[in-house]
Amino acid sequence: MKALRLSLLTKFTITTCILVLGVMALFAYVNLRTLKSLWLQEAVKDVDNLSETIIRTTYYQMLEGDRDRVFQMIDEVGGQEGIEHIRLVNKDGMIIFSTDGTETHTMLDKDAAACNVCHSEATPISHTTSMDRSRIFTEPSGKEVLGLAKGIYNEFQCSNATCHAHSGESKLLGVLDVTVSLEGMRERINIYRQSLAVFTVLLLMLLFTCLWVLTRNLVVQPVHHLLRQTRKLSRGELEGQIEVHPGGELGELADAFDEMTVNLRTARDESKEWAETLEARVEERTVEIKKMQQRLVHSEKLASVGELVAGIAHEVNNPLTGILVFSTMVQEHPDLAPELKNDMKTIVRETQRCAEIVRGLLEFSRQSPPQMRMEAVNRLLDKTLMLVENQVSFHNIRIVRQYGDLQEILVDPSQIRQVFMNMVINASQAMREGGTLTITTGMDVDHLFIMISDTGSGIRPEHLQKIFDPFFTTKEHEGTGLGLSVSYGIVKSHGGNIEVRSREGEGTTFIVLLPLHPPEDQETEN
Repeated sequence: MKALRLSLLTKFTITTCILVLGVMALFAYVNLRTLKSLWLQEAVKDVDNLSETIIRTTYYQMLEGDRDRVFQMIDEVGGQEGIEHIRLVNKDGMIIFSTDGTETHTMLDKDAAACNVCHSEATPISHTTSMDRSRIFTEPSGKEVLGLAKGIYNEFQCSNATCHAHSGESKLLGVLDVTVSLEGMRERINIYRQSLAVFTVLLLMLLFTCLWVLTRNLVVQPVHHLLRQTRKLSRGELEGQIEVHPGGELGELADAFDEMTVNLRTARDESKEWAETLEARVEERTVEIKKMQQRLVHSEKLASVGELVAGIAHEVNNPLTGILVFSTMVQEHPDLAPELKNDMKTIVRETQRCAEIVRGLLEFSRQSPPQMRMEAVNRLLDKTLMLVENQVSFHNIRIVRQYGDLQEILVDPSQIRQVFMNMVINASQAMREGGTLTITTGMDVDHLFIMISDTGSGIRPEHLQKIFDPFFTTKEHEGTGLGLSVSYGIVKSHGGNIEVRSREGEGTTFIVLLPLHPPEDQETEN
């Protein structure tokens, strides 16, 4: 943080103050020069007005030749504060009168600093502006003074006066030289310079303080919070957020930083959760893959068996029909010995049983594409139960209907009724001593489900994976083992699935899942 303050606070403030100091120094320099020039112009103007006043007030005394009165007036004016001396010089350069008595009746040194303005050239300047006639020089005593020479020109009254006569050809009669001290102006300039310096120092202190406070509050502290949060992130601490949110661009940066922190925390939590549940996910996916493999194997097995049994059924059906016809004829012949009738009955019964097996094989191999139409599943269940509930095997079985409010779906009614018939018959055969058959229907998001539950003997765990295989049966000497295989194929052709849950000695539940919206290929076919 110390390095940060030196960078963003101290250096910025010092650099700004140096720039302001440079600007203020330039301003003070220009201002002092301008002010000095203005005050100097005002001083020259005042001295010029004073010289003009002296000339005008002594004009009539000069015409009358009253020099004492003229000299007295000049001496009185020269005694004012700030006036160093006043000299009256004729055209030949002699000092006729001076407030400094030692200079009276002496020749003026034209090379002196007081005279070099008018006598800097070969021919003296007679008509110039007041600024050109002024000069600033330093007296031997070290005092800086302003001198102004104002010419006294020959007028008509001067050349015709009774006191003395001047040639009318003369233009310049003499010069009135007034010298005033500049110490007062220098003092005012020094005071102004000191005041400006004090003002500059105070302004710099105020500016330094304001810049320090504003930069610290608006820049350094927000950056400090960002830096502290960055260090937390570098250590992997993703829980905190920036404490202070300033306005402006830094506030937007703080918001973006907090959002980044939240996203990083979310990503970390998701990664952690994924890592923790990876093993379970792998196991779950493995189970799903095994189920898919089993379904694929089962489908391939059904297809292979279907082709096989189709050929066998055709080959066996013809001789089996002949056996059944001739055995029936022999059984009904009057010359048949009585002791052979029971044997012939057995032959006819077993032949009929073989014929039923062959018919089942043909039905299994000749599963036709479903003829789809909109139908209510609850109505199909009622029609199926109406056919079986009066049979002897259902006399001790209580049928419980738990129907949900279902929408009509696209199915082949005859094939779905065949599925329901096979499952209901299997349930009755599992409850030889009676029990309860519960049929439950309902819907979820994508499927309509039919649950057929019995309270029978249940299925052994080792048999659960085989019950949909062709020719596999848990009933000794009963059935062909094709009912559930056919049902499985029908449901699969509808885009659905069959699940089974069973506990040995407690009962079995078959769950038929039918899609609410069949695959597009089925809709196209119909």
